[in-house]
Amino acid sequence: MARVICIANQKGGVGKTTTAVNLSASIAAAEKKVLLIDIDPQGNSTSGVGLNKEGSNGTIYHALLRGSGLKEMIQKTPLAHLDVVVSNTDLIGAEVELIQEKDREKKLDELIKEVEAEYDYIFIDCPPSLGLLTINSLTAAHSVIIPLQCEYYALEGLGQLLKTIRLIKQSLNPKLEIEGILLTMFDGRNNLSHQVANEVRKHFKDKVFSTVIPRNIRLSEAPSHGKPALLYDIHSKGAESYLNLAREIMKDGKIDGN
Repeated sequence: MARVICIANQKGGVGKTTTAVNLSASIAAAEKKVLLIDIDPQGNSTSGVGLNKEGSNGTIYHALLRGSGLKEMIQKTPLAHLDVVVSNTDLIGAEVELIQEKDREKKLDELIKEVEAEYDYIFIDCPPSLGLLTINSLTAAHSVIIPLQCEYYALEGLGQLLKTIRLIKQSLNPKLEIEGILLTMFDGRNNLSHQVANEVRKHFKDKVFSTVIPRNIRLSEAPSHGKPALLYDIHSKGAESYLNLAREIMKDGKIDGN
């Protein structure tokens, strides 16, 4: 049975999609069966693995509105063991269209039940908001990874996200846990990066992953080539960092699909 992990932060530009794509690819490289669900209307996870946002058999939008058929939307990627459900701007309308639906917060959870037996891990790339799509993702997940950039406003808005997670755990998904906080965009030459990292570790302690994701040109270039970093340049510091994160997660047994 799959372990379901969503990657969420309502702030944009924190490395959320970069983490979704590269962590999924890194765990797939360990020959675990991985499904990446792109539930962000920007569709950046979709293009980041080289897939067409239109989706030959439909997108996550169509599955959410129908309430079934996720399996039909799954597409293979060039990386063995990694499948993706694609997204595009059609998804912008989903929050409005679902608002009158019964159990609207549980639509994604129901869809995932169709395919969870076929995967070891299912990752969900959330939009940069705390709207209905993110609530659906948190309701469907066993845990959440929170990317946090090592910059001045890093902790701004984090309290609201943690409050949302607590509320969802109380009312919709008792099993939801924080998988970990992931420090991203770390620049070792910058004192501020070290200050932010130290502050986050002091406050959240063992909830912070040991792996830190650096600012890395090859990691930034990879999406424009439609490839995870490990397929673009496996020797880059960015690719190595996500492989280390995958090892850390699997070693800790936090994500165990068996």
